[in-house]
Amino acid sequence: MNNAPGTAAPRPQAAEYHRWFVWSICLVAALGGLLFGYDWVVISGADLFYEKYFDLTSSAEVGWAKSCALVGCLLGALLSGGLSDRFGRKRLLILSAFLFMVSSLGTGLAKTYAMFVAWRIVGGTAIGLASNLSPMYIAEIAPAQVRGKLVSINQLTIVIGILLAQFVNWRIARPVAPGATALEILNSWNGQWGWRWMFAAAAAPSLLFFLGMGFVPESPRWLVKNGQRERAEGVLARIGGGAFAAGALADIEGTLGREVGRVDFRGLLEPKLRRILLLGIALAVLQQWCGINVIFYYSKDVFAAAGYQVSDILLNIVIVGLANLTFTLVAIQTVERLGRRRLMLAGCAGLAAIYVVLGGSYLLEVQGLPLVVLIVAAIGCYACTLAPMTWVVLSEIFPNRIRGAALSLAVFALWTGCFTLTYTFPGLHARLGSAGTFWLYAGICVAGFLFCRAKLPETKGKTLEQIERELAD
Repeated sequence: MNNAPGTAAPRPQAAEYHRWFVWSICLVAALGGLLFGYDWVVISGADLFYEKYFDLTSSAEVGWAKSCALVGCLLGALLSGGLSDRFGRKRLLILSAFLFMVSSLGTGLAKTYAMFVAWRIVGGTAIGLASNLSPMYIAEIAPAQVRGKLVSINQLTIVIGILLAQFVNWRIARPVAPGATALEILNSWNGQWGWRWMFAAAAAPSLLFFLGMGFVPESPRWLVKNGQRERAEGVLARIGGGAFAAGALADIEGTLGREVGRVDFRGLLEPKLRRILLLGIALAVLQQWCGINVIFYYSKDVFAAAGYQVSDILLNIVIVGLANLTFTLVAIQTVERLGRRRLMLAGCAGLAAIYVVLGGSYLLEVQGLPLVVLIVAAIGCYACTLAPMTWVVLSEIFPNRIRGAALSLAVFALWTGCFTLTYTFPGLHARLGSAGTFWLYAGICVAGFLFCRAKLPETKGKTLEQIERELAD
């Protein structure tokens, strides 16, 4: 898109930005993504043991133990917007690191089911904060020409966190004898101590995140928004030099107008901003409703339907995780070259096509390797398109003056979409079967393709202020 008539030309970019400084602070912020991935997945390896320890027998108790963290995710996502607009991105990321640390230890030390649930909700709050703030902070720090790549690093750390949780669970758990009774599992090392170490292990990277955030600067855009012009100029100079700082500072101030020092949530109701907010919410929900997470959450069911036994299923889950990591690396290499819009469209079209074939394979009762190939293809397509690009676009499209609040609502919608997808899959699978369920997700992806083609602008290579001016017209 070109600049609208009458708007200022975009300021010069930091062609020779200070790479070591920018990459180091963005990697520290991305530790929030790593802890997000770890905390979200670690429970899937510990459930066999803590369920025996707390004597969870009803489906309601088991389900609540696994899903209670989502309550915290929703709470953290909502709180992150207003609090980060008022107190700063850095302070809220430090709070997130602290909550990750204490919740991992608290969960590991929990003596009762109620305490276990309470600490899981605290951990979920940390996830909600980090899932919003880490990509937003990186976007506000990064020079325009590498912003997509750096925000995608946050998605990479999420994937690494998932793999780390799977590895830690595997290394900590001791072999369980075939046919072991519930009492034998309870009285084993796994049942008494192993599951505790699985949760508590996250305290180490949490501490690293907490200490590292003490050395990173505050977001220059938040500093300008809150009347701290000199501090903002200093941070911008460290990013790209004096000339870049002067131009970027003027550009940021131009988008804020009279909003310096104010946090006015009524701005979310403005027609132009409401349109951008609805775009962000739609993209966030699309990332979840495209259906890919059912493969992560219900891997055993998906592979069992393909005819695999338990030992083979565990190997296939590892293959899925490695594919997720590999194709996330592809996304990092292509986001600045191909652009956000093209990758989002490719993701929707690719997943729709794969789901159609996957559904047909289930209908024809195809089993074995062909199903694994299709599932890995779907994971790969998602990992290099919708998964990272959604976070990149959400971190870019909202105006400076209300970015925190708007992004928190979009992330809240994302977590709500995650919950509804996870909650409805068993029922859909029972009614429609594997084929019908994946065809339904294919239809959602087609709708997402049409929506992105009609509504999603390209943001590649543009400053956040240039994007704001173009979307506000």
